Amino acid sequence: MTDPYGSGMPRLVLWDVDHTLIENAGVSKEIYAAAFQALTGDRARHLAQTEGRTDPEIMADLLRLHGAPAYPWANVQQALELAGADHHGPLADRGAVLPGVREIVAELADADGVVQTVVTGNIRANAEVKLGALGLRSWFDLDVGGYGSDGDQRSRLVEFAITRSAAKYGAAYSRATTVVIGDTPRDIRAGSDNDVRVLAVATGDHSADELRAAGADFVVSSLTDVSAVLRFVLAPVDEVTGTP
Repeated sequence: MTDPYGSGMPRLVLWDVDHTLIENAGVSKEIYAAAFQALTGDRARHLAQTEGRTDPEIMADLLRLHGAPAYPWANVQQALELAGADHHGPLADRGAVLPGVREIVAELADADGVVQTVVTGNIRANAEVKLGALGLRSWFDLDVGGYGSDGDQRSRLVEFAITRSAAKYGAAYSRATTVVIGDTPRDIRAGSDNDVRVLAVATGDHSADELRAAGADFVVSSLTDVSAVLRFVLAPVDEVTGTP
């Protein structure tokens, strides 16, 4: 389809993965526990704390919580990659694509000038495992995404994704044409730090009221209101900027 809501300008949609695109049914925490055991030789006694944080932050805290030494990031990333690959089957069996997601990403894929990628605290390899296990991989240009394997600051991951997308597609993405979609205050802060719009969805641990209080531009309880989500993402530039 063409862009029925906007002006045909290039659009960049930066999706979070867990609890936004998919429900991982606890498999993510199993991946962190498996990576911890691969690094230390011990079973994790505590669950990893995620809540929109990046893999470097999550694993550093998990190690610290158990009194384990810090490990070089290369070792941690390798352990995460192996654990993620080993959990492809459990993700496919127990995970689920959240309601409304397939419809929205399909509509956006057909819209003129829209690029969809992910900004996620997961390392890239594990983002690919999750999206692939649940049949979403083909909708996103993962080469231009931002990942926990790029760094530990989520705001920087949004910056990486915008820069990579602009370089590949030759477009200047602005606040009016860029949207972060996520389920945590950290997603909202990362979008705000990069002066782009944020659509927050209350399908994770945070309520719609909490997400509004955190400063999201638009909040939905789920992505099942496909038309409302598309109207926000593809809003005319003059509507967003207030120009005549």
